[in-house]
Amino acid sequence: MNSDHSPRTGFTAPAKKQLGQHFLADKYYVEKIVMAVDPKGDDRLVEIGPGQGAITFPLLRRHPKLTVIEFDRDLIAPLTEAAAPLGELTIVHSDVLRVDFTELAAGSSIRLVGNLPYNISSPILFHALDHAAAISDMTFMLQKEVVDRMAAGPGSKVYGRLSVMLQAFCEVRALFVVPPGAFRPPPKVDSAVVRLIPRDPASIGINDRKRFADVVRAAFGQRRKTLRNALNGVIDQAQFEAAGVRSDARAEQLEVADFIRLANLPHE
Repeated sequence: MNSDHSPRTGFTAPAKKQLGQHFLADKYYVEKIVMAVDPKGDDRLVEIGPGQGAITFPLLRRHPKLTVIEFDRDLIAPLTEAAAPLGELTIVHSDVLRVDFTELAAGSSIRLVGNLPYNISSPILFHALDHAAAISDMTFMLQKEVVDRMAAGPGSKVYGRLSVMLQAFCEVRALFVVPPGAFRPPPKVDSAVVRLIPRDPASIGINDRKRFADVVRAAFGQRRKTLRNALNGVIDQAQFEAAGVRSDARAEQLEVADFIRLANLPHE
């Protein structure tokens, strides 16, 4: 194991609490993330929230072209200056939730990377799902609690809406944990790195994405209730029987495929 845990950022900047900034500053974990991404020659890499460039600059050393999306205007000039000797850095100054990943891919596919801000990590994940057809994979660092929910299976206490929605459209792989001390300032929780690989659209089998999302949201909206009660007015008893799903079960007992069958049934 590499014992050098010194920072590898090209510059320092104060973290802005209102933006949920916690800058990765530990060389060992930076290298683990870059190795997990393992960029290849013709990859189109897009990093969300480069911050002080902890992941950005090592990626540029491995890969000569990188696009980053940064909301904090104060970081743009130092990122540009520090990246100049390393490779071609394109900076999109925007709120990531307003970025059209499909347009960014320009008919190809992109690989997303990022240390996601804790305060908007779930909205970013759902935004990426909307553009999954233009994304080949995503390697994100988030709160470990969120990664646990993303990768959880039926029967787990943390299996819920996020688990089902992500696993329906992506293969989810939890990779490794990153402790608070790897960041400046250190957050109060553990983080973890996760990889999401969008599934082939032909293999997903969801007829109506909105209907599927509505069924999953309603099922977990009152997770202590049986599905019969939680989905009252959304799924009737005949539909439960047609889908082969017990109406006296609770949402956390269902497989992703069960939710897909329920959502695909004809409805008014």
